[in-house]
Amino acid sequence: MYFIVVFKAFSITMLGSVMTAPQGELEPIPILRQEQEVNFDGTYKYSYETGNGISAEEQGFLKNAGQEEQEAQVAQGQYKYTAPDGQEILVTYIADENGFQPQGAHLPTPPPIPEAIQRSLEYNAANPQQEDAKEQQQ
Repeated sequence: MYFIVVFKAFSITMLGSVMTAPQGELEPIPILRQEQEVNFDGTYKYSYETGNGISAEEQGFLKNAGQEEQEAQVAQGQYKYTAPDGQEILVTYIADENGFQPQGAHLPTPPPIPEAIQRSLEYNAANPQQEDAKEQQQ
């Protein structure tokens, strides 16, 4: 697990360095701060900050340890960088048995459900079709 954490931190740092460097020029970006902790029980946390404004932090643990069918690695954290257009991008996330779930002001969101459709969904939930009830009795 230590290797994964270090590799992940290195990969994100290098990606940020390449993304912000002008094409054809690769200037070394200093790491201003880096902390990491990997524990024997499977919990971990890391954080770092680079000279070009990239920062990240994550912590994780094994959920339902020892229960093979229900075990899930859980990681939650955030990362921040400045986009080429100057916008500060902040992503917070959780990754668990339900997948990677990012949140950020720059991420697209689905449009709201129209009121008529919402009412229809609520009606259908409150009044299941009678055919379903008859099929269940047979």
